[in-house]
Amino acid sequence: MTRRGARQVASDRALTNRRPRLCSAKMAALDTLLARTSRTFAIAIPLLPAPLAREVTAAYLLLRIADTLEDADSWPPRERIAALAALAALLRTPSLSEAERLAPMWVQTRPCEDEHCLALLAALPAVVQEIQGFPAARRTLILHHTARIIRGMMGFLHGADDQQRLMLSSEAELRTYCYVVAGIVGELLTELFVDAVPALGDVEPTLRAHAAAFGEGLQLVNIMKDAPVDTRRGRIFVPPTMGRGRALALSREDLGRARVYVAALESAGAPRGIVKFCAFPVLLAMATLDAQDRVGIGAKVSRGTVARLLGDLNAAPDARDRDVIDGCVRADASLHLLP
Repeated sequence: MTRRGARQVASDRALTNRRPRLCSAKMAALDTLLARTSRTFAIAIPLLPAPLAREVTAAYLLLRIADTLEDADSWPPRERIAALAALAALLRTPSLSEAERLAPMWVQTRPCEDEHCLALLAALPAVVQEIQGFPAARRTLILHHTARIIRGMMGFLHGADDQQRLMLSSEAELRTYCYVVAGIVGELLTELFVDAVPALGDVEPTLRAHAAAFGEGLQLVNIMKDAPVDTRRGRIFVPPTMGRGRALALSREDLGRARVYVAALESAGAPRGIVKFCAFPVLLAMATLDAQDRVGIGAKVSRGTVARLLGDLNAAPDARDRDVIDGCVRADASLHLLP
């Protein structure tokens, strides 16, 4: 067994020895919500070892609740800001009774018409209850970073006009937005990984250096993919002065740093599930950028491509493989425009 392989086995055992929470009917319902309100994360999170998968599921759903309040098309900006402020206050002093008060109030005023998002808001008490059951240090990480994201969302909503239109005016503002809604997520996940896997201490500086760019790159790809829909809703995230070419270039730069992040996990012998969880969205973002280069802004990848990429990832050799993303790229001729 290689040194990296030995470290990976030790890391896997360390995570296995942490006692997972018992699966409950409430968590089964949250798993269903995850599948209905996410595509990439619903595929990637089950790759994680337990109990990390439970923690990331709850954290993701909490972030999606915040995102639903931020994107509440039926509410004017001031109501969205008030709802986000109430959620931030809840996170500062978690209370199941307060969550049970807020959730039905939000659902009854219907911030949107998406039934899955409304069901997600209704599940706020279950999400809060699940997070309260996590070890104190990990619960604190989730609540702290989610509160940071909510404060940033509120700041951008203050910039929306009375017609609920939001237009970012510069590349710097776009980068700040991507950091708020996705870069901080990269920092949160890194904190959870490093705390759960002591072997990652050797590469912790590298992970921290690239964590935000990892999330920002994925967000930039999503912004370009969703640009036609966002434009119809009065939201312009890529400034007109910036241009499509520059946005694509920024995405590729950040995805290059994401690949460094994944390679660092591998070099430290991280559990294979963590490596795959991080590698999958990078591969999917690369394929999406390829589609946008060929077709234009708004292009998406097919379900068949998603399934093929996941198959390539699961077929990649274990820790002895030098680079799981490179291995998948070599196996998939469709990924021809890589950083």
